[in-house]
Amino acid sequence: MESGPLLALLALIALLLMAVLVVVWRGKAPAAEPAPDPRIDQLAGQLQSLAAAQASAQAAIDQRLDVRLNQLSDRMHERLAMSATEAGQSLGELKERLAVIDAAQKNIADLSTRMVSLQDILSNKQARGAFGEVQLAAIVQDALPNTNYEFQAPLGDGKRVDCLLKLPNPPGAIGIDSKFPLEPYRAIRDAQDDAALVQARREFSTAIRLHVKAIAEKYIVPGETADSALMFVPSEAVYAELHANFPNLVEEAGRSRVWIVSPTTLMATLTTMRAVLKDVRMREQAHVIQAKVGELAKDLDRLDTRVGKLQQHFDQAVEDVRQIRISTDKAIKKADDIESVGLEAPETVTLAVPNPALAAKG
Repeated sequence: MESGPLLALLALIALLLMAVLVVVWRGKAPAAEPAPDPRIDQLAGQLQSLAAAQASAQAAIDQRLDVRLNQLSDRMHERLAMSATEAGQSLGELKERLAVIDAAQKNIADLSTRMVSLQDILSNKQARGAFGEVQLAAIVQDALPNTNYEFQAPLGDGKRVDCLLKLPNPPGAIGIDSKFPLEPYRAIRDAQDDAALVQARREFSTAIRLHVKAIAEKYIVPGETADSALMFVPSEAVYAELHANFPNLVEEAGRSRVWIVSPTTLMATLTTMRAVLKDVRMREQAHVIQAKVGELAKDLDRLDTRVGKLQQHFDQAVEDVRQIRISTDKAIKKADDIESVGLEAPETVTLAVPNPALAAKG
């Protein structure tokens, strides 16, 4: 690309030198008209050829430059278009991610609000009791038919139990009471030293024992309920703490015929009870099933008798067809015999006429 200006500079220098030579030559020449020098004409022709070549080379260079510039411009446009497309895609993805982040932030804000509401509920004993009863109701309704339970069911002594499972004897009706010893559990979790931990555990044990005693006295009624009851703890964390660090309380509750259950273990217990109820219903319907089986056996006997009679009819029909076939065969044979008898014209028979003379002799 730098050869064009260089050639133009050389051509200009050559023209200047030619002009200087012409001036010097004319200054030294005599006043008389000099004879034309062929070298000057030759030099002029060479310079013109050089100028024409220079112009052609310059035009070719300009053309190549235009082509290169156009190609470079096209490439730049393509690159800019690709960059714009990629930038648009990136902005779209960024907007989608920002939308997801906004949705997550809204969910976190809603969850925070719900956690605050749950904390407010759990901090109030009455609200906490209602929360446990609602959770108990949801589990029982999902596990058992509505005819096998009753909420806030009255007992013979005027007390009401949170939920009464109506099971056949044995074992009989089983009461479920919802308890939530949250404050002692929080004290255990928040204890800063050994003394505070010992005190919190003592309070937790006392609360559990009081709950177990109250359930055993109120909701185990001889002749009306089973000899056991369930203490529903609507918190897996409290249930795990109880079984992990207070196994003696679990054993004491078992000796009092009070079984401590969590949401998970209560669901498993109710599933077992549902299987027991299904088995009881099957036993209750056993006589109906037996009667239906007897009726089915009688129907099968009648069907067998009718099939036997139908078989006899079929056998008789087969025999009749066989006899008809025999008669048909005999008729066809007689027809063939009749057809084989010759019915052509009789041949000429020569009758012997007796000779009268022989007859007279005789």
